[in-house]
Amino acid sequence: MESRSLLQKQRLEFKPELPSILENLKKGTFKPGSKQININDQFRTIFPHLTGNPATLNLCSENEQNLLPKNVGVVFSGGPAAGGHNVITGLHDALMKLNPQSKLIGFCNGPKGIIDNVYVELIKSSIEPYRNQGGFDMLGTGRTKIETSEQFQAAEKTARLHKLDGLVIVGGDDSNTNAALLAEYFKTQNCPTTVIGVPKTIDGDLKSEEVEISFGFDSASKTYSEGIGNLQQDSISAKKYYFFIKIMGRSASHLALECALKTHPNMTLIGEEIADKKLTLAELTAQISDMICKRADIGKDYGVILIPEGVIEFIPEFKQLIKELNSLLSDKSHAEKYLAAASDKEKLDFAKGLLSQSSKNCLAALPEDIQLQLLLDRDPHGNVQVSKIDTERLFIETVKRELKKRKNEGLYKGTFSPQPLFFGYEGRSCLPSNFDSQYCYALGYAAALLINSSATGYICTIANLSKPVKEWKIGGCNLLALMTLETRHGKEKPVIKKALVELKAKPFKEFQLKRDSWMMEDHYQSPGPIQFFGPKDLTDSVPEILKLERS
Repeated sequence: MESRSLLQKQRLEFKPELPSILENLKKGTFKPGSKQININDQFRTIFPHLTGNPATLNLCSENEQNLLPKNVGVVFSGGPAAGGHNVITGLHDALMKLNPQSKLIGFCNGPKGIIDNVYVELIKSSIEPYRNQGGFDMLGTGRTKIETSEQFQAAEKTARLHKLDGLVIVGGDDSNTNAALLAEYFKTQNCPTTVIGVPKTIDGDLKSEEVEISFGFDSASKTYSEGIGNLQQDSISAKKYYFFIKIMGRSASHLALECALKTHPNMTLIGEEIADKKLTLAELTAQISDMICKRADIGKDYGVILIPEGVIEFIPEFKQLIKELNSLLSDKSHAEKYLAAASDKEKLDFAKGLLSQSSKNCLAALPEDIQLQLLLDRDPHGNVQVSKIDTERLFIETVKRELKKRKNEGLYKGTFSPQPLFFGYEGRSCLPSNFDSQYCYALGYAAALLINSSATGYICTIANLSKPVKEWKIGGCNLLALMTLETRHGKEKPVIKKALVELKAKPFKEFQLKRDSWMMEDHYQSPGPIQFFGPKDLTDSVPEILKLERS
């Protein structure tokens, strides 16, 4: 505790509010909802033991029950997100209320801890220092996937060794896909362990009608928005910089949209709109350059532009290029020859030789360092790691060229001083906002109740999140309701479908309505840092997207 800041110590004292329906857990039980899942035949083949489950569960009041103690495991999976520790404290507190003889163990360093049976027992004294704290350091995390037969067998062995009644997997879309696969495997082996998922990702792309938002999104967007607001203030003060800010968000633009609604920058690219309009890199460069020229005409050689991390995958020519690169490098013989190339130039030449002419032209038009970023780094699924592509620098380079051309033609008379920034990891392990602290604490309770009801293959859900905490509703959603088929290593596999920005939904419509005035008139807003003390409309504010979607 000596190493904790004064604010961290203060946050230990925060008591998350609970929804009214959780005030007496022993009178609670989950009942099947009326909604049915439309499951395709492939899912029925892959998950024969999970397809019969209803899509949603509702908490109902009944007579107080005498409940047996439960042995429950919990694991963090994937990147950190603010609020994760409160999932565990909520899970622990709920289990103790249901039966004080219950036992909670945490598997260390991600799913590998389940495979290798590396764990710690989580008791009141060990979890107390982590209440309302950022990060995942109580247990650590990792990106190991439980996917081979040996790994599934090891996971079953660990579950049986600890006599687990339930296993809670706190993770994003891939991790919750893994939860469904593990739940199905345990069923086939007559292993009594219930598997429950918890929706975690700062990207905000794990959402559905039932999963209103993933935890960590609110804290990350508020952290980024503080920085954006500060840079906007610097921009309008110094009046000489254009800040090109890349915002984390691997496959969707939710974070960029949320930050735009909070801060009102001069321009925000939305990947889903780019895909819908089939805008090319040249067209996007022209749009940015047009704005810079118009602002220069009224004496404004400064501004702020937000760029989603995954925007490059929405640009048509890049989408095709990345698709071809993923395909050719998933081929074992091609991959071996590519990796055997002695130099970066040889790697580029080899890859270019396998591309279509249009993709070859797209690659050749890029700066060489961007070409190498597209080729050299692959994610665990064998795909291009778009997060490592310096998209903000790419746009700076293309805009520089365009402005130079316009200046030579007498169409631009301003000065262009661009500054690239990437807002990413600083939003993952910050102190959780009150919203995320309370949301995660309630999710922990939901997980305990789902396990108590012997539901398996479900993800915890909280409804009415835009309303006061007391009015939140607790539930669960069959993971199959969130799934689709996606190509991984050249083969179709079931995965949680990534939820993209809906262009016809209220959040984008609100942004679309106001962005033209933001472009020229500098309606900058500075939200400041996450607020923990003060009036509730400030400290307990919910994401702008959530307010608009659920209004």
